[in-house]
Amino acid sequence: MAKRVLMAMSGGIDSSVSALLLLEQGFEVVGATFRTFDYIKESCLAREKGCCSVESIMEAKHFAESLGIEHHILDFRQIFRENVISNFVSEYQAGRTPNPCVLCNSHIKWGELLSAADRFGCDYIATGHYAQISEYQGHHYLKTAADTHKDQTYFLWMLTEENLKRTIFPLGNYKKQEVREIAMQHNLKKLAEKSESQEICFIPDNDYRHFLAEQGCEIQEGDFIDNQGNKIGKHKGYCNYTIGQRKGLGVAFGTPKYVTGIDAAKNEVTLGDRDDLFTTEVRASQVRVRDIDWLRSSPEVLARIRYKSPATEATLRFSDDFANDNAATLTFTEPVWGVTPGQSVVIYKNGLVVGGGIIL
Repeated sequence: MAKRVLMAMSGGIDSSVSALLLLEQGFEVVGATFRTFDYIKESCLAREKGCCSVESIMEAKHFAESLGIEHHILDFRQIFRENVISNFVSEYQAGRTPNPCVLCNSHIKWGELLSAADRFGCDYIATGHYAQISEYQGHHYLKTAADTHKDQTYFLWMLTEENLKRTIFPLGNYKKQEVREIAMQHNLKKLAEKSESQEICFIPDNDYRHFLAEQGCEIQEGDFIDNQGNKIGKHKGYCNYTIGQRKGLGVAFGTPKYVTGIDAAKNEVTLGDRDDLFTTEVRASQVRVRDIDWLRSSPEVLARIRYKSPATEATLRFSDDFANDNAATLTFTEPVWGVTPGQSVVIYKNGLVVGGGIIL
């Protein structure tokens, strides 16, 4: 009997081609498209494109029907608000910059979707992410995708070993251009030529500041200060700024200034020079690793502090009380720029994702 797979279908090219590949490989495919946020004024339902727009949901449904496969529309709005949106708002209120995709993958796509797979009698779930899974020294690891420009392992570091054991990434061995060619071969020209959204799915115009205000995040004016604590201007509310920001400060100086620090308690934003944002040490909390003994005996790793940053050589050191505080420090061989509290630092070794954490 063919293995049954619950395929997360967004209506886009990657998940659609993934469904085709699974069928060609002999799997029994069940499609699932989920609703996460649909307040019409703010959400991606107000757009013509996006992973959760009305158009995309219906496109996914119609494509599943064209393949003759079972399809379900799943309502994850409440759990999404509780786990993703609430964290997004509270992190900005705390002066940090969150990464909602990481939490969505952990709690929604590999939380609620796995539960749905059990209800529908599916052995596995599958998504259109560009990532691979590999076994090494008795453990299941994420492995970087064949298309290094599209590799999405950065967003998937929170997945557990049990998650990976029930996951299939059909596109892990493919380049993006190959995926477009497969779509064209199946007469899916519209999909092949469809532009991809780079925005946060629940923020239609990429204006997170407006979204925070709509969610009740109070934004009050405060002081810009320099590295010595001197007041040098007024800001429009610390939630409006992120580490490394240069444009949109609303104040002018003789040389370009960058946001180098945010103090939510004092409602202060520190401005400095670009060089002030270089550091060789990054501290992280909520650290998860697959094999701590391996990393303690061989702490030389590569680490990325944001999705598009290069993986940089570093030495990983766990806290003395790691069992309780799940904290660690990465010391980079070369300075990294723009380390941002709230973002993820993802740790690689031999092409495998061996851990990650939230930057402090």
